[in-house]
Amino acid sequence: MGVKFLRQRPVLNYIVDFMCRDLLLIIECDGITHQVEGAVEKDAKRDRGLEAVGFKVLHFDDSMVLNHLTTTLGIIEQEVIERKKLFGLD
Repeated sequence: MGVKFLRQRPVLNYIVDFMCRDLLLIIECDGITHQVEGAVEKDAKRDRGLEAVGFKVLHFDDSMVLNHLTTTLGIIEQEVIERKKLFGLD
């Protein structure tokens, strides 16, 4: 789709799974560590910080990515289309 995603990138004080600088889009693949006590609150705080500086954060459970890859990619594709329009990159 003509956009570049970087893997395991530092953003603010966090390391994000995938980031597209041009679209200010972050994709997180959440494994079992995101299910431990306190993780939901920690993730929400992190997302608020990232969103405060303009990023959109998409979260996918590992099982979604592994078992429903086409659906996952479709969701990402739709977000890329929307963000490209938002930033005048289409």
